[in-house]
Amino acid sequence: MRPRTLLLVPVLAGALACGAARLSRQEAERDIRKDYPVRVTVQVPETARAVKGSPEHARLVALQETLEKSGWFTVARSPDGDREQFSFRPGPGAPAAVRPSAKGFQLPAAEVEFVRAVALDTSRDGARVTYQIRLVRPSAFFGIFQALHPGVKIGDTKDRHATYRRQGRDWILQGTDEAFPKD
Repeated sequence: MRPRTLLLVPVLAGALACGAARLSRQEAERDIRKDYPVRVTVQVPETARAVKGSPEHARLVALQETLEKSGWFTVARSPDGDREQFSFRPGPGAPAAVRPSAKGFQLPAAEVEFVRAVALDTSRDGARVTYQIRLVRPSAFFGIFQALHPGVKIGDTKDRHATYRRQGRDWILQGTDEAFPKD
């Protein structure tokens, strides 16, 4: 019996050195939760051109109508052949939350919070986690966001994905497909 026990020692030592074979759902949730809440913004371009009748033109028209109705922006619109030029400028009554950005202005619309991990698929070298986020805490600009994304409501959940890479005994979060910045 003694020689057989000695053969198991290297096998057990090798298994312990490799670390956990699987990423746990709790570990993934803990890692991903650190990146939340994030801010959902509406990007208002300083100037934009779009072909009349195109989806981008419809988006700019909806943005124009909503911003003019709020009184926070002035919008100039001029035809340019089969295209139309839009220029957006914050008005004197624009809230201080309107932030200049590289391509125009950003308006904070709401926040997104982490809900839970719903699926975990691991492979030998990595893992993919599907998790849910929820839209919460709307701002005064949320109506503008809704005009651009009809049907979106506070409390809606959406699936997102995170990827992990295995490095020795550890699972390293590589990134998520979240597109909004952390506050």
